[in-house]
Amino acid sequence: MHATPARLLGELGAALLDAGVSVTDVATSLDHAAARHGAGRLHFSVLPELVMTTEPASGSTIVVQASGEQLTFAQAASVNRLARRVELGTVPLADIAARVAAIRSVVRPLAGLKWTLGTALLALGLAVLFRCPWWAVLLAFFAGAAVGVLTWLMDRIPGAAAIAPFVTAFVSTVAVGATAAALGTGTVPLFAVCAPVAILVPGALITNALLELTATDIVTGSARLMYGLIVLGFMAAGIAAGGALTGLRVDPDSVALVGHAAQATALGPGWQQLPPLWFSWVGVVVLALGIGLAFGSGRALNLVNVVVMTGAYALLTALTPLVGSVTAVGITAGCLFIAARLIERLTLAVPATVSFQPAFLLLVPGTVGLVALATFEPDALVAALLTFASLCIGTKVGAVLSELAMRPLPVRAGTG
Repeated sequence: MHATPARLLGELGAALLDAGVSVTDVATSLDHAAARHGAGRLHFSVLPELVMTTEPASGSTIVVQASGEQLTFAQAASVNRLARRVELGTVPLADIAARVAAIRSVVRPLAGLKWTLGTALLALGLAVLFRCPWWAVLLAFFAGAAVGVLTWLMDRIPGAAAIAPFVTAFVSTVAVGATAAALGTGTVPLFAVCAPVAILVPGALITNALLELTATDIVTGSARLMYGLIVLGFMAAGIAAGGALTGLRVDPDSVALVGHAAQATALGPGWQQLPPLWFSWVGVVVLALGIGLAFGSGRALNLVNVVVMTGAYALLTALTPLVGSVTAVGITAGCLFIAARLIERLTLAVPATVSFQPAFLLLVPGTVGLVALATFEPDALVAALLTFASLCIGTKVGAVLSELAMRPLPVRAGTG
């Protein structure tokens, strides 16, 4: 028996959820696809892990469950391309099931090794970007690798994934605190603590939750926000416990946002010196490559990651002295979202959600909120909340402007 349009579109929606697309965007994409293929009377209700499709004529509802397994960036790009082509009518509904199954069946070779190395490079890039002392830069690489190994192993133990944020934050903080005590560094820069565990910070999740709340997806937005705050709480508890065990003290005046990197000052001579300011550009490239390696971007998308993230860094660096860090994040988010939509319009090979997400991680101040919780710094917490709000507003404005200014181009032959 052939699958109905409701079932096929539900499977596409479930794949989009596994690709990290917000429930608001999933519902919008399915509505467009249904209208394009003459099934516009279908009603879609999207939750974080399932898609419910109701046929008003019969009143029957088909529920499709998402797998819950996060797709790689390359797989997410393929799912987004498929959704766009279904929306444009160049892929029939009957082909959805086979194409989704083919995308899900892709096996990533050496996934554990790539995740570990990517986590280490991400931590190294962040430490360089935020101009931590050289000892902290070197330590961030090894601590990030340890976090990668721990998270990879704990994800494979039933029930252990729930405590992974606490365990990894604790182990990483103990390593940083013990090293700082052995070197006699005194206070430790913010990102010497944050960089190794930054890959676990649910900043993008919390920002997506706020975006969903503003789009009146109250149930999903509230659930995601609560989950993100719980993860942050576990990580903050791990940092606090590790800090208490080793006597670690975070420097309250260290760099917390990208636009303030130029204000960093050295803590002493030798290994306590800071990398030169121009070296921050190298940090951005390493960060982009680390994200791509950890989340499986592939070579082409890795290049896109580097270009988009260096653009984001350049814009933040230029705007922060002029308008302040909070406003600069919002403006950068809006500009990057419009640029991502433009790239998508020119070629479906790079969907906007995939090209924007790595830079999104650079903008999200989740680590600031994490340390604010761990050190009870009210100013840092307020700054994180204001920056989250600015990021949401900038993204929403960018989405509206891109919808008004751009119309999708038809898919060229041979791009399938």
